[in-house]
Amino acid sequence: MSLPPDTSSPSSAPAGAYLFAFRRGELLVREDGPVLPLDDIRHHLADPEAAWQAVGTHRGQACLALALDRDSAPPPGYVFRRLREVMGELEAPAGVLAGRAFQVAEWARTHRYCGVCATPTERVANEFCLKCPNCGHSNYPRISPAMMVLIKKGDSILLARNANFAAARYSALAGFVEAGESLEETVHREVQEEVGLRVHQLRYFQSQSWPFPHSLMLAFTAEYLDGEIQVDGTEIVDARWFGPGDPLPNIPPTDSVAGLLIRANLPGR
Repeated sequence: MSLPPDTSSPSSAPAGAYLFAFRRGELLVREDGPVLPLDDIRHHLADPEAAWQAVGTHRGQACLALALDRDSAPPPGYVFRRLREVMGELEAPAGVLAGRAFQVAEWARTHRYCGVCATPTERVANEFCLKCPNCGHSNYPRISPAMMVLIKKGDSILLARNANFAAARYSALAGFVEAGESLEETVHREVQEEVGLRVHQLRYFQSQSWPFPHSLMLAFTAEYLDGEIQVDGTEIVDARWFGPGDPLPNIPPTDSVAGLLIRANLPGR
C-alpha cells in the first residue's frame, strides 16, 4: 500500500478530492443522500490552514479527512449524520474509507501537541506520524485490539445483552485486550468476568476494523467447558443459550463482524 502524502498545508493538498469531514462522531454528507462532499466546499468547513489528512482514493480521486470543531455548522445542501448509520450506505469502498478517515482525523486532532513537552507537532512526510520537533517524540494512529467470542454448547449458542445496547440487542461477548495479555487470555478472562463460564477449543473467525473510536475486532468461536451463567450485572445484563427452533432476539446486522459471526454459527446449521 502506498504511503499517504503529507497534506499538512493547503498547497500540498490535491485538488478535486473527496472530503471526509467529521463533527465528533458525525460525517458530513449530501442532504439528499449519503454522498461525500468535494473539495469545492472546503473553504466552508474550516480555516484555510487546516491540516487535512490523505486517507486513500475513491473513484480515482484523493480522499481527505479532518475533524471539525464541535459547533461546526454544515454548509447549505449538507447535513451531519452519525458515522455508524451512514457507513453501510456509502458507495463502496467509501464506507471502509470512512472508518479509516475517522480514526486518522481523530488521531490528528488529539495529537496537535507533544504529550511529552507540549510543543506543536509536525506531520512526517509519507507516513502517518506526528513528530515533535523539540524532543523527537513520535505519535502514530492508535489501534485498540478487542476480542469477540461466540460460545457454543452442543447445538446452542450463547448470546448476551450489553447494558449499553439499544433496542434490546443481543450479541457475542466482547472486550478489550489488556496490557500484557494475549488474545486467548483476553477471551478466557472476559468470559469468566461477564458470564461466569469457562471455555476451550478457541477458533479464529475473522477480524474487522471498527472505528468506534479506534478498535480492531478479532472474532473467535469457543466451546463451552463448564460453569453456570452468572452475568456480571454491570456490562452484561442478560445472557441466554439459544438452540435449534428457539426464536432469536435482535442481533447485530451483517455490516459488523458480530452479525457475521452469529449468522455463520446459527443453531441447527
